[in-house]
Amino acid sequence: MKNNLPKVLMLGWEFPPIINGGLGVACHDLSSAMSEIADITMVVPKTSPGFKMKNMNLVGINNIDVNTFDSLPQNFHTPLPFKLHSVPADINPYYSQNNSEHSSQFMGGTKNTTGKEKLEAFNIDSLYGGDVIHKVMQYADITASIASTMPFDVIHAHDWMTMLAGIKIKEQTGKPLVMHIHSLEVDRSGPDNRGWVYQLEKKGMEFADLLMPVSQFTANNITKHYGIAQDKMKVVHNGSMHIQSFKSERKFREKTVLFVGRLTRQKGPEKFLDIATRVLDVNPDVRFVMAGVGDYLQNVLEKSSYRHIGNRFHMTGFLNQEKLRYLFSVSDVYCMPSVSEPFGLSAVEAAHFGIPCVISKQSGVAEVLSGALKFDFWDDKKAAGYILNLLNDDVLRRKVVSDASTNLKNITWDISARKIVDAYAEKQFI
Repeated sequence: MKNNLPKVLMLGWEFPPIINGGLGVACHDLSSAMSEIADITMVVPKTSPGFKMKNMNLVGINNIDVNTFDSLPQNFHTPLPFKLHSVPADINPYYSQNNSEHSSQFMGGTKNTTGKEKLEAFNIDSLYGGDVIHKVMQYADITASIASTMPFDVIHAHDWMTMLAGIKIKEQTGKPLVMHIHSLEVDRSGPDNRGWVYQLEKKGMEFADLLMPVSQFTANNITKHYGIAQDKMKVVHNGSMHIQSFKSERKFREKTVLFVGRLTRQKGPEKFLDIATRVLDVNPDVRFVMAGVGDYLQNVLEKSSYRHIGNRFHMTGFLNQEKLRYLFSVSDVYCMPSVSEPFGLSAVEAAHFGIPCVISKQSGVAEVLSGALKFDFWDDKKAAGYILNLLNDDVLRRKVVSDASTNLKNITWDISARKIVDAYAEKQFI
């Protein structure tokens, strides 16, 4: 039965249990759902040796034996279909932008590196620390060699870190290349950034056979900032796993407004502080909790101190899933003021806990969570008004929660997986 299913070579950058953000969770949940209707091989830089996936072949580069790797075809110098230059750079795609402006090395493939050295590049603690561009190049070389021994119908690459690998594999096999766009450099670093990552995204998306942005919001950004036509795209909204919600006893009497996310420009943490300031001016008996880390942490901490709201504005730093779900279980409103959010799975998770959501219109999740209250990210006055109304009006609160509960029935990974396989068939990839 499995042999009759379409064979998909998935290229990912992070995967549970080793994850840095939402990308790893999305790749896991999506590939799990797709494994019921497709034959999936997922290649990632690093995974735990004993971690297995049902109905799926999971390949962690850090677990490949060097002797096995050296016996594979070494297609390291496959020319790219376009010119691309790189600079050695410490880029964290989730925390900060690439400030380097001058390119110095032609991207034609890594040279004079042994198989052992290539594989050891991924025996690391962080996939995003150090010279990430070098890791992206190594990943592309290794994955192209692995792919030369595998049968598959479609190459499915997730985000910029795997684009080079997808391009090389398409060049050597002629198989169709799908690029799944979870996030863009213009989201992370702003529309004026035109560095190496932006150039790779642009050239990669132009070279791909089909793009799958996670929202129409992202599709519009691809057209606006990268000049790619909408007819090359198939929007596939993220799904969500069912969460067994619960309520916990909180250790304080005040109602709570929650923010969960990386403290970066993209997520709007300073806007959350502005919203909190407005709400507390009207009702000082509210607590605001910001869960996450990032390069805006110190700035937000200092500003909250200057505004004398530190006793009502709490910053938790990084929290594991258990502690995050405790926060969901004691919160009264969820606020997501993102400046540019391709999707926003945290709002869906909040909705699973029966928390009314106040979210920016500049987000993909706003397209599927129609029950949420929406505001333009710059309109902190409107967001504060929504929060005050939800805290004071039980009828409004129940309606927002009920509407979101209805929305959740259509936000599933099974629906997303079926859309993807149907798009393969529509494009005659399978």
